Amino acid sequence: MARELDESLLNQHKEKHFTAGEIVRDIIIGVSDGLTVPFALAAGLSGANASSAVILTAGVAEVAAGAISMGLGGYLAAKSEADHYMRELKREQDEIIAVPDTEAAEVAEILSEYGVEPHEYTPVVNALRKNPKAWLDFMMKFELGLEKPDPKRALQSAMTIAIAYIVGGLVPLFPYMFIPTAAKAVAASVVVTLMALLVFGYAKGHFTGNRPFMSALQTAFIGAIASAAAFGMAKLVQGG
Repeated sequence: MARELDESLLNQHKEKHFTAGEIVRDIIIGVSDGLTVPFALAAGLSGANASSAVILTAGVAEVAAGAISMGLGGYLAAKSEADHYMRELKREQDEIIAVPDTEAAEVAEILSEYGVEPHEYTPVVNALRKNPKAWLDFMMKFELGLEKPDPKRALQSAMTIAIAYIVGGLVPLFPYMFIPTAAKAVAASVVVTLMALLVFGYAKGHFTGNRPFMSALQTAFIGAIASAAAFGMAKLVQGG
């Protein structure tokens, strides 16, 4: 009866939590670098008085190389995370078999840190000892703080970061596709990219729980600094 009541209450109350954190993180990584790096490259080449055709060619090549590099980095990071989880899972599994009393004491210690009294957590510890799978899952989550990664996570992360990088990277290059004069194209690229950085920064702040307007200004400022540094360096080298 009590269980049915609990299920009824849970069905009546559906919590709305944001659960796409990993995907959003990958998009942020890809778009952030995609908007900034090609933008700085294009600005630097403009400072060196390169033509729009040369800047566009170099920019597209950089976007392609950057997408592959960033995607591969995302894949390796997610794969390493999955490998680490499996190693710790095997180690914890062996410890539950070899030293069950020690592991049970660790369960009791974890529960006591949440203010659970010995007479309250003892039945929980005993129940977990009778269910090795649940016991292992408890130790992974509460002792090690590890969640089981999605098997498809590595490939998904690689594709998300790569596509996000391409989308972001093409934004500062669009003006060079239609404006043959690099001096005019770079001005248009600055305007378009800064607007994109503001929009992206606002969205990033919204999804990550930060202040959207502050996030928008910070993101645009970082992009502006990167492009100004590249432009100034190119002028300095050319002048030298």
